[in-house]
Amino acid sequence: MGKVHESIDHKLREFIERQPVFFVATAPLSGEGHVNVSPRGLPGTFAVLDERTFAWLDVTGSGSETIAHLRENGRVTVMFCAFEGPPNIVRLHGRGRIVTTYDSEFDGFARHFDRKPGTRAVIVVDVDRVSDSCGWGVPLMAFEGHRDLLGPYFERKGDAGSAAYRADRNRRSTDGLPAFDYDPAESG
Repeated sequence: MGKVHESIDHKLREFIERQPVFFVATAPLSGEGHVNVSPRGLPGTFAVLDERTFAWLDVTGSGSETIAHLRENGRVTVMFCAFEGPPNIVRLHGRGRIVTTYDSEFDGFARHFDRKPGTRAVIVVDVDRVSDSCGWGVPLMAFEGHRDLLGPYFERKGDAGSAAYRADRNRRSTDGLPAFDYDPAESG
């Protein structure tokens, strides 16, 4: 049976912090647009900041749907599932915003994370609903480890190459919404 919680309490925070992967869901306002669900799981990139706020370090990737949707409307849901141990699913619903590496607030948020090559932003979410449910339908799976591909890829590219990659692949969402469309590193 599902339960709605007042906030991210100690027990929920412990559960969240043990999970090696989480899923981010966003959508554009237009009914014609695509709903996006993205897996995340780089170690050291998620933090509960307080009982009503969480954030994650956003590393450059092949797309920028989450950024585009958050810029347009802010709506986001993050889901954690127990793939080992007792079954549980935790969902955090809220309003998110993007703090890019070029914003004055970035260093204050980035101190909560392990810095990663290709970092483009911190996503900060103000939580308006916290819920959990049984998770009985989630399979049991063994965690083998993290892939070590993204960091070395962007490390080889360096700052200028990462900016060029973002300019090529992160300017707009699949639906044409503005995403990571300003990158001062491009002109440097």
